[in-house]
Amino acid sequence: MKRMRIFTMAVAILLICLVSTCGLAANVKVGFLIKTMQEERYQTDRDIFIAKAKELGAEVIFDAANNNADTQFARFENMLTKGVDVIVIQPVDPEAASNMVRIAHEEGIRVVAYDMAIFSSDLDVFVTPDGWQVGVLQGQEMVKWFKQKRGEVKGNIVLLRGQPGCSNVPLFTQGVLDTVAANPGLKIVVDQYHENWSPDLAMATTENALTKYGNKIDAVVSNNSGMASGAVRALEAQGLADTNKVFVAGSDADLINMRYIVQGKQTMDVFKKIKPLAEKAAEVAVALAKNPNKGIEEIVEVDRYFDNGYKEVPVVVTPIIAVTKDNIMDTVVADGYHSAEEIYGQ
Repeated sequence: MKRMRIFTMAVAILLICLVSTCGLAANVKVGFLIKTMQEERYQTDRDIFIAKAKELGAEVIFDAANNNADTQFARFENMLTKGVDVIVIQPVDPEAASNMVRIAHEEGIRVVAYDMAIFSSDLDVFVTPDGWQVGVLQGQEMVKWFKQKRGEVKGNIVLLRGQPGCSNVPLFTQGVLDTVAANPGLKIVVDQYHENWSPDLAMATTENALTKYGNKIDAVVSNNSGMASGAVRALEAQGLADTNKVFVAGSDADLINMRYIVQGKQTMDVFKKIKPLAEKAAEVAVALAKNPNKGIEEIVEVDRYFDNGYKEVPVVVTPIIAVTKDNIMDTVVADGYHSAEEIYGQ
């Protein structure tokens, strides 16, 4: 009888534990809504985010919006019906996404902007790679290239910007503009936005620039890797996809661009380390879900603040690094983002 009472008490304690702790963790539900799965990197973002959130005891509802703001809003509404406690959004349209923040707050749901800011809203927190440094790194490598290959910092530049209205475009671009302003010999002869960050449109822009300027293009700087790959294809057609002839820079470290770098077709790319970004976003989201009554600064270590047109939004910054032929093994390969076999075809 005594053993039976002890057994019964043990079972009761276990049940209490399951209800109060394990049950609570299982009920934490995080929405992760990104703008697209078009670029290969977003498969990595998704997988790392989900794995980290699950490790922290949260269920993840994931979706992507095919670069369509209306689709994103519909999928956002669907996540609300599924009872998410926090929603992490990479916005298609940073201004239109402010409506999602408002609606989420009306439901008592906090919002984390992922990788791209949301403007004109009471956004809770923004987790992003250091986008302010993307153009800085591209600009530094470009100046170095001109000195090594041309003997002077002088030449024509094609600037490939991403989606019009995207909050990251001005961040990624400013460092390039600052570099050009600091070097009077550099001239941006083409400065073009591209719907949906389209590599094909970027290829057409580069082709048109080559035609207009009689192939006298010295550098192509792109806001992302996909558009940089489009530029390389245009250069290939003119026999100019050679790092001794034209400087090409991208940002995202897509596999094809890593191959272009080792093949000598692209000079550099920017590796926005995906693992720390996705893991940090998951950590922040789960922490917010588990501490709904605490202020952001009580939960999150804030690196800086960003004026989104409505408020100074707390920002959590994750690292980026310039990738070249010389350090590719120590960066994207060492981080497990791509394997040497994938890049070199070994």
